[in-house]
Amino acid sequence: MMTALATVTGVHRHGQQYDVDLSCEQQTSCSSCSSQKSCGTGVVTKAIGNKTLSWHLRTEKSVKVGQVVEIGFPESSLIKSAMAVYLLPLFGLMIGALIGHVAFAPLTGGGEGVIILTSALFAAGGMFVAKRVSRPLEDASKQQVTLIRVLGEPIQ
Repeated sequence: MMTALATVTGVHRHGQQYDVDLSCEQQTSCSSCSSQKSCGTGVVTKAIGNKTLSWHLRTEKSVKVGQVVEIGFPESSLIKSAMAVYLLPLFGLMIGALIGHVAFAPLTGGGEGVIILTSALFAAGGMFVAKRVSRPLEDASKQQVTLIRVLGEPIQ
């Protein structure tokens, strides 16, 4: 199980249970890296900023708005989403190169340009499919969030 720290942004009581809204700022490890000034990722992170993630969970523990809590979610959903995002465009690229090499290059009498174009189109198709596949996986992982412990009171 992966864990993260999140801040309680809303609490609604339903009988014995609480519906809790959480938010967490996604952090990169760039702040602790010694080559952050010369790294492309560090420069992009500084320009764009950190992404805010939000979750919703139901628990029996009483929490207040502003409290910091530790949440957990299964790695399997994150791994499935990452596999979709990284592997589908790669497979599209390889299949596009194969189809371009076997079918289109001999048909058009073209050289590597046709193969590169076909590869790029199939990779773009893989990105489109990955975007469609990863959304439901991400939504499913948001439903599997559990409250591990309450860390402290809000900072005033």
